[in-house]
Amino acid sequence: MLQADGCRVLLDCGPGVLGRLRESAEWPEVDAIAITHFHLDHWGDLVPWVWGSFYLASQREMPRPQLWVQPGGAEFLVELGTRLGFPDMFERTFLLSEYEPNTPFLSGKLVVTPTRVPHYKLETYAFRVQSNGAVLAYSGDSAPSDELVEAARDADLFVCEATLLRGELDGEPRGHLSLDEAVEAFEASGAKRLLLTHRPRELPTPDVYELAYDGLELDV
Repeated sequence: MLQADGCRVLLDCGPGVLGRLRESAEWPEVDAIAITHFHLDHWGDLVPWVWGSFYLASQREMPRPQLWVQPGGAEFLVELGTRLGFPDMFERTFLLSEYEPNTPFLSGKLVVTPTRVPHYKLETYAFRVQSNGAVLAYSGDSAPSDELVEAARDADLFVCEATLLRGELDGEPRGHLSLDEAVEAFEASGAKRLLLTHRPRELPTPDVYELAYDGLELDV
């Protein structure tokens, strides 16, 4: 969750996110949600978000956050809605838009630039977010790539996945980073600060590295 100038923007919305947000409010107040790709752990809670909005709408008017998805994402959500209940269920709940590669879009009051990165065979994007002169880069899921490095170029904070113990344990084509590869991408990018995420707790993470955890808050 990013907050700037009174605006709240959520990057990805995987299983458990909605429940976590509802611990502090009856319903999350967000201006926008931006989805990097359609693996379930990055978007799955959009479904309960829809159904919960439907139930609460019978009691009061519900806000409709922006929902930014990749090219073709709107059609994917219509097909999913057809299977789950209503073809337009996501459009009833969100102001749905598709972003374009390498083209900045305004998400709330934050400027987000999506960069396509390799992630197995699934279309996937990293995000570069700018506000008030500060830059945050978010890897989403990515194999080692020059595109990821450029997305994080000189960022104030690089939130980068480090899913693997070793790169050779990944699939073909590659889809994730090891800890060493995440550090290499950070160093090559010239970013000022690295925050590791998407890391299984079973894997070792030396204390020298900053690791994201539930409830962590940072100023950028």
